[in-house]
Amino acid sequence: MKVLQFTIPIQHDKTIVSRIDVLPHFYPYLHKHKEMQITWVQQGHGTLVTDNNMHLFQNDDIFVIGANQPHVFKNTSSYFTEEKNKSICSLDIFFDPDVICNSLLNIPELRNLRSFIEKAQTGFKVPDCSFKEVSEKMLLIKDLEIGLTRIMHFIELIQLMASVAPAEKLSNDTNDVKSNENDGIRISHIYNYILHNYEKNLTLEDIAQQAFMTPQAFCRFFKKHTGHTFISFLNEVRINEARKQFSEGNYESISCVAYNCGFNSITNFNRVFKSITQQIPSFYIESLKQSVQLYAS
Repeated sequence: MKVLQFTIPIQHDKTIVSRIDVLPHFYPYLHKHKEMQITWVQQGHGTLVTDNNMHLFQNDDIFVIGANQPHVFKNTSSYFTEEKNKSICSLDIFFDPDVICNSLLNIPELRNLRSFIEKAQTGFKVPDCSFKEVSEKMLLIKDLEIGLTRIMHFIELIQLMASVAPAEKLSNDTNDVKSNENDGIRISHIYNYILHNYEKNLTLEDIAQQAFMTPQAFCRFFKKHTGHTFISFLNEVRINEARKQFSEGNYESISCVAYNCGFNSITNFNRVFKSITQQIPSFYIESLKQSVQLYAS
């Protein structure tokens, strides 16, 4: 399964490409492309995986993804069941950062925007306080297919994002491990397998077999290329899924969420949940309720 390089349908008469997707779910495989990507999740919930990091996403989140940054928007499991009538909607803006920096921003007056794009290659989440301005600018770019006005709106969009502190970086810029093509394909397959089977009783032997490696060789390989052990990565995937179920509110009990996410005991679930979120599940749920009440008021 080769999912590394993804080709964006760039039109020859456009430097900036916008696209609206309305689908049953996001493209479910880890992939990358040479273009930077600004994605407004207009409708959808799940986990965004970038490089070796995971971030929850929900309606009206906006993310900037760097050029050639491996990523996948993985919807919750409910999007893949036949009885659920769910769909996603997103607005994406793609552009080649080399083309933009070497042509459009290649003047002294716009040097700060060029520097911002170069520094944004690890990706970030647009702060919620900037959502209204950024989303309105994205809509203007989408509605104007060609012309100088569209380019001006794009420059203003970059200026707007450069003027605010990112709410959340999508990955660290300290990972110096360089993967060759075969390693990249193998890591992609491992990620996808875990994301699609986290609720099962996955063992080290199971996942090593997927990588066609011995368990010992797999542990060394996975740690080297991701910075995670297999168990720590699997636990983060499972806890992220639990957090999404808690935020959606469609669960019977904490123990049901624990078992649905692949934990075989509520004690272990509570321990792992606290180690990752710094809160026990009941406190986490209460904080969600208080946030909703505060927003409603």
